[in-house]
Amino acid sequence: MTLDLKAADYTLSGLRPFPVAVTTTHEGRSNGLMSLSAGSGGIVPEAPRVTISLTKYNLTHDLVLASGIFVMHLLAATPEPAMEASLKILMGLGGSSGRDGDKLAQFDTEPGVTGAPILRDALSYVEGRVVGTLDGEENTIFLADVVGAGKLRDGERLRIGPAWANLPKEWIEQYEANHVPQLESARRNRGLVD
Repeated sequence: MTLDLKAADYTLSGLRPFPVAVTTTHEGRSNGLMSLSAGSGGIVPEAPRVTISLTKYNLTHDLVLASGIFVMHLLAATPEPAMEASLKILMGLGGSSGRDGDKLAQFDTEPGVTGAPILRDALSYVEGRVVGTLDGEENTIFLADVVGAGKLRDGERLRIGPAWANLPKEWIEQYEANHVPQLESARRNRGLVD
């Protein structure tokens, strides 16, 4: 068999239906980003774990690596005002680099048990303290013990398809342009380009 890239994309993209907002802080600097690579990191219900995969290009990656803490948030699709707040989070954390300014200043946050910022307009969250990492060349996979959690409102979880369908065309174009250097960095880190 050969590597069918379309089949790989079909299979792997189906595993990432929920966009998550990841926030962290280290030495007075807070930041956040959007990710499609998060999940449960264990099976013991009384001692839950969470995983996130962060690309090394991102400031949030560096802050989580240094601090060992993060908050992973699910966003709300319903009711209608919650969807609007979720899209604001998605655009605010996913549309620019934290190296260019404070991305969290526009959001209502409060410190969690680790001090990492919790987005009060999210649907729910888990707060993690990192217990292990895996260097994936282009990214780092973080495994964390859940040390805090909360459900902030009732509603359905936002899926990436409906989220993307409701984002402004101009924002999507900006996101795609901003994503190019991240992809180039990932390719260089994996030795795929010079």
